[in-house]
Amino acid sequence: MAAYLNRTLSMVTGNGSFDSHSLNDSTSSTGATRALHNNANDISPLQIFVRAKKKINDIFVEIEDYVSETTRFVEGDVPISGDIIDKAETEQFKSYVLKVSGIREVLSRDHMKVAFFGRTSNGKSSVINAMLRDKILPSGIGHTTNCFCQVEGIDGQEAYLVKEGSDEKLNVTSIKQLANALCQEKLCESSLVRIFWPRERCSLLRDDVVFVDSPGVDVSPNLDDWIDNHCLNADVFVLVLNSESTMTLAEKSFFHEVSTRLSKPNIFILNNRWDASASEPEFQESVKAQHQERCTDFLIKELKVSTPKEAEERVFFVSARETLQARLKEQEGLPAIQGALAEGFQNRYFEFQDFERKFEECISQSAVRTKFAQHSSRGKSIANEMRQMLDGIYERANVMHNQKLDQKKKLTDRIANTEQQLMLVTREMKMKIHNMVEEVEQKVAKALNEEIWRLNVLVDEFSLPFHTDSLVLNVYKKEINAHVESGLGSNLRARLSTALAMNVETAQREMTERMTALVPPEKIAQQTQKIVIRNQPFEMLYTLNCQNLCSDFSEDLEFRFSWGITAFIARFSGKYKDKNSKAAAIAAANAHNRHNNSNMNVSQMMSPSSPMCLMPANESDLITQEQLSLISKVAVASIGSQGTVGLIVAGLMLKTIGWRVLVGAGVVYGCVYLYERLSWTNAAKERSFKNQYVKHATRKLKLIVDLTSANCSHQVQQELSSTFARLCRVIDTATTEMNDELKEIESSLTQLETSQKQIKSLKNKANYILNELDIFESNYIKAN
Repeated sequence: MAAYLNRTLSMVTGNGSFDSHSLNDSTSSTGATRALHNNANDISPLQIFVRAKKKINDIFVEIEDYVSETTRFVEGDVPISGDIIDKAETEQFKSYVLKVSGIREVLSRDHMKVAFFGRTSNGKSSVINAMLRDKILPSGIGHTTNCFCQVEGIDGQEAYLVKEGSDEKLNVTSIKQLANALCQEKLCESSLVRIFWPRERCSLLRDDVVFVDSPGVDVSPNLDDWIDNHCLNADVFVLVLNSESTMTLAEKSFFHEVSTRLSKPNIFILNNRWDASASEPEFQESVKAQHQERCTDFLIKELKVSTPKEAEERVFFVSARETLQARLKEQEGLPAIQGALAEGFQNRYFEFQDFERKFEECISQSAVRTKFAQHSSRGKSIANEMRQMLDGIYERANVMHNQKLDQKKKLTDRIANTEQQLMLVTREMKMKIHNMVEEVEQKVAKALNEEIWRLNVLVDEFSLPFHTDSLVLNVYKKEINAHVESGLGSNLRARLSTALAMNVETAQREMTERMTALVPPEKIAQQTQKIVIRNQPFEMLYTLNCQNLCSDFSEDLEFRFSWGITAFIARFSGKYKDKNSKAAAIAAANAHNRHNNSNMNVSQMMSPSSPMCLMPANESDLITQEQLSLISKVAVASIGSQGTVGLIVAGLMLKTIGWRVLVGAGVVYGCVYLYERLSWTNAAKERSFKNQYVKHATRKLKLIVDLTSANCSHQVQQELSSTFARLCRVIDTATTEMNDELKEIESSLTQLETSQKQIKSLKNKANYILNELDIFESNYIKAN
């Protein structure tokens, strides 16, 4: 009652009678009232909700972008994500995308919702129309709301309605058409019809307020369904009572159910049709006091949803129909008083305005608190959880970064040490191979020379039957060449091969050990062993090729009397032939050196060369082949034959020393000749053949001593060099793998550093979002 007196004290005069003076004042101030109303709209409490909704939507747009960015980051950008981000965390980040998307969808639908309840024909639709300042819902005689009607604003110009369970938009061009549509539809009382009304026609709809009109609470006992379907998200409940009667049990029961489902619902009580009290002014105050007391007791004692002070501010006495008519007159430019139905209009009109102001404050505060506080808290929870998860990811990434740095340092040191040691080992192995090659060359040359000096023994061991027939003799030559080649090869192998093979194997083992030590990993060491191991030990090949070397051997098996003049000439020329042979050997050695310097093929060097004339180093000391040939021809031509020579010599000696001496000398000479002639048997011919062959083979073999020793040393060099080259390839492969691994580590480090920067940025964004939500709560939730 005190609240009512406070609200009306300045509005009425005297005993509150409705006189013409007050009507005139009201009429004259109609324009000011409209201006005041427009100004009030500009600073309406409902704008708090509008601004809060826009702000929270903007924040959740940022949260959605942030969550999407973070999810993309953890799904694809983090290197080795399996090591620092487990599958559960990835799924958790993905779940945030759906959660934020759901919250944004709810926010886009969130609005201030007020639900009107009361008995049938208490004027619920009229109250909504009065608040909306337009006849939107059908009301009056013959129009009873038989289902839930929800009025909400749209941006277009055409009004339409949508039935529950259907997306079809039904056009609404007039209130009459809407009334007919609602009457024609046989709808369940708990079903919902959504009426979309242009926002430009109503300020409350512009401010995102949704009105829900309900059937009378006395129509159906299914109150639980009503509450579950239409009331749980309501910010304010308005109980519309008929002031001509008292509050019924059905109305009380409904709100008892509401108070059990909702924590402290906001309830306004409108005693509608208060204009009827003007007909009985003597009972007006007592009736009003009675209604006031019952309503406040209901809120305070029965529902326990309000304090006494709050309850006094939640009970109003109005006339919705009268207020609607007054506002329609105002819109037509007429005074609001023309819409009055009875005396006391001004008090009821201001009472309704006071209700609207309290309603706007309450619904704005309640909607901000109920709609956005939970979303803000959930947004903070999501941001906090994501920041904590990012902290863990950052720490694991930092640990991995440090591990990668350690791996990089160790690998870099290992590569540098391997390259340095490889240079030292390469230098040592090259020197060792060089020394070993020289040693092998010296040993082979020495052994081959010794075997050449013992060639007569090897030739004497050849026991194939000898015959002077040319065909048999050719076979004999081939066999003795093969025998000499095989014998020399066997002797050289017996003297050198075992020791050389052991030396080569020792050198290879040392190479393997030294090179293996450069690459610690067992995998590479095993690969090294597989590459180096040979199925058979190293074996030296001695390529003598006596068949080609001695192919120019021409035996002389004709009988030659050792004391004949021809023999003396041959002995004389033989001295010079020996000197020429030495000169030829020196020239051949020089040619062999030139061959080695020019890297000619060994096989070509081994093949017999075409005959050539070799000039001695000192032409004044030697007689050439042409000179010897000329002397022989002259001697033969001048003498003619041995008989003629003998006669001439005998004649000279006969004149000089006498015939007895000459005869004695002739007898002795003849006996010697006869002895030698009789001794020239097949065995003698074989001995002569072998002696000639030994001399020829010795001379030929000496020519290839350097070549053979160089060939053997080259084999050793090739064996050791190829082994070392294979080992170097293994080391190069290992080094390449280490370099590739180093590049991978460096790439991982770069990606980790980039990821850490991104994680820091994402953490900062989380802090920014938390700060934005704190500011939002401070400005809109805690402030209310």
